[in-house]
Amino acid sequence: MAETKIEWTDATWNPVAGCSIMSAGCTNCYAMQMAYRLESMGVSKYKGLTRKSGQRRIWNGSVREDRGSLEIPVKWRKPRKIFVNSMSDLFHPSVSIDFVREVWKVMEKTPRHHYQILTKRPDRMAAIVPKLQSSPLNNVWLGTSVEDSEVIDRISYLKTVPAAIRFISFEPLIGSVGSVDLTGIDWAIVGGESGSRARPVKEVWIDEIYNSCLDSKTAFFFKQWGTWGKDNKKRSKKANGRLFKGQTWDEMPSVQSAI
Repeated sequence: MAETKIEWTDATWNPVAGCSIMSAGCTNCYAMQMAYRLESMGVSKYKGLTRKSGQRRIWNGSVREDRGSLEIPVKWRKPRKIFVNSMSDLFHPSVSIDFVREVWKVMEKTPRHHYQILTKRPDRMAAIVPKLQSSPLNNVWLGTSVEDSEVIDRISYLKTVPAAIRFISFEPLIGSVGSVDLTGIDWAIVGGESGSRARPVKEVWIDEIYNSCLDSKTAFFFKQWGTWGKDNKKRSKKANGRLFKGQTWDEMPSVQSAI
């Protein structure tokens, strides 16, 4: 995969395929159904990674390292923001440290790109990353997903990770995170859930994060309302749009160019 419709990045790179459900934010993960579609299209990389559960497909816990995809970013000459493992989690426990090290080597030798790595397992990230680098790579952004207050502890782990940029994806936002302390966090992405099974998002939950961003001078990016609008009415993602407080919010973290 390369070009993407994800609003906060330019391309995706998936050296790992497959995952397992970690918390409530994973329930309606788009990647599970996408993996099944890709398997149905004959893409061997995604074969046997999901199982049927009711009327949907969910991860079965199988994870596959794809060494054949490691050199893909090297071939991209134009600088890009690259979301690493949109279809998996680089810090899943089934991904070997040696393979993570290979991914790091690719990112190190392609400083023209900025890599955005998002995990639901920041505790493993915090344990592994210091072993991979003597100092943070300027072009690598490290983040974690936080969908509600039940997983707020992920932020504490993220803050211990040596990184040029630390970010949090509050998406899908399915509950309040309260007055979260974003000190040391450079960027916050916020978004409601989309799809036919989407859970509602409340404007007050977004307000909490927005205010925390103001307090800590964290860049704020509002990605979408998703399937539920601020008036608590269900519509398409496109119809609900991206306006928050009457405007779009596409703030990005300040980065030192590594090109």
